Amino acid sequence: MKYEAINFKEKHALFSEVWSPRVIAEMNDYQFKLAKGEGEFVWHDHPDTDEVFVIIEGTLEIEFRDGKVTLNEGEMFVIPKGVEHKPYAKKLCKVLLIEPKGVVNTGDSGGELTAKNDIWV
Repeated sequence: MKYEAINFKEKHALFSEVWSPRVIAEMNDYQFKLAKGEGEFVWHDHPDTDEVFVIIEGTLEIEFRDGKVTLNEGEMFVIPKGVEHKPYAKKLCKVLLIEPKGVVNTGDSGGELTAKNDIWV
């Protein structure tokens, strides 16, 4: 077995698309995904699972129907399953997402921003 650390900065440099997560590791039935965000995403929810956002660089706002949370570099937030939300980044931000395998980034809403699952970097 090869023992090698995963460097977030190096992995983020391998892609430029925004709102299109890339898998960097798996643990049991969970995936660790890196993403870049800029501008508005879509309103969506994940009816069957919580979703974790960890901010690597920049600032991300997550809007809810009844409020919002602002996440800065080094902060994280867990969105409970079934809670409708819309991420927004005024400037480019870099994020680590932790969620079960097979979770679609646009949740129940679909559309053109739906990423292909299991793209590895």
